[in-house]
Amino acid sequence: MKCIDSLISSNNVSVNANDVLLICDLQAGYDVKGRYVDAVSNVSLKIYENEVIGIAGESGCGKSTFAKTIYGYTEPPLKVIKGRVFLREVANKYIDILALERHVLRDNIWWRKISYIPQNSQNVLNPTMRIKDHFAEMFKIVLKIKEKEAYKYAQEYIDMLGLPREVLNAYPHQLSGGMRQRVTIALATIFNPKIIIADEPTSALDVVNQKIALKMLKTYQEKHQSTLILISHDMELLATITDRLAIMYAGKIVEIGATEKVSEEPLHQYTIALMNSVPKIGDRSLRKGLSGQPPDLSNPPPGCRFHPRCPFAMDICRREEPPMIEVEKNRFVACWQYFAERKTFAR
Repeated sequence: MKCIDSLISSNNVSVNANDVLLICDLQAGYDVKGRYVDAVSNVSLKIYENEVIGIAGESGCGKSTFAKTIYGYTEPPLKVIKGRVFLREVANKYIDILALERHVLRDNIWWRKISYIPQNSQNVLNPTMRIKDHFAEMFKIVLKIKEKEAYKYAQEYIDMLGLPREVLNAYPHQLSGGMRQRVTIALATIFNPKIIIADEPTSALDVVNQKIALKMLKTYQEKHQSTLILISHDMELLATITDRLAIMYAGKIVEIGATEKVSEEPLHQYTIALMNSVPKIGDRSLRKGLSGQPPDLSNPPPGCRFHPRCPFAMDICRREEPPMIEVEKNRFVACWQYFAERKTFAR
């Protein structure tokens, strides 16, 4: 794998010492019966070292496609139209994940440098394999060791995590949903990757197991000073664990900032609607929902994709896509109204 500093320069990407992942003008979608559906559209984002960043938005906004693409898992019908995903290897040396062949990703990148916990990840466990076989298979593939040694490593790793030994001999269906999720997280972190992408890791769990899974992820992140990219539609969950939030709508990021700022002082009207939908202790007022529906991404509307649902839409919103502007240090929003008026919206 070669360094592609020159490619970074040609894409006008400024690099800082704490940047571990640089997403540049990424566009990806799906070929569905001869029709292209745009799922991620011209997204640029910097991911920092030793941070927890949340990617938030309602179902169908492109979060999961974004996760798969930055991981490099671009199997048909998913296709990348354009863009780069730069992963830092050492110092200021970066490689483009999307330029690597599948065998290079498998042998050198996945699990070692970046891991992915997919949505409904409990279902990725092979029902015909015992849990110890899942771990042993990982050790055999990555470390190129024999089966007997792989089982030894699997036992040691399970002990280190504090999981019951009987888990090793169980089949996935014999474990609770919470335990299967803990096993999946353990598999994703087994080789100490510096970046973990977790796509809705708690969506199928009860409240108790949600806390256990989140604590497991957060403990790993803090211990190894790694980066956790947490994807969810649960704004309350993201507000409690993340350092930064990026809000997605219809395939685009519309707001980025520190979690506290985005949660308490949202700028984009879509973010405001998301925050208004979160129940608050002691507040018995009726929660308000957004009128209308997300756009058809096989034929998205011109201009701002949110304008059909926005109560403050202007003529320019219907004609031109708003730029992402920095309204204060490390606080970004893509909205013509804010760009024009330079003031906080009415809430």
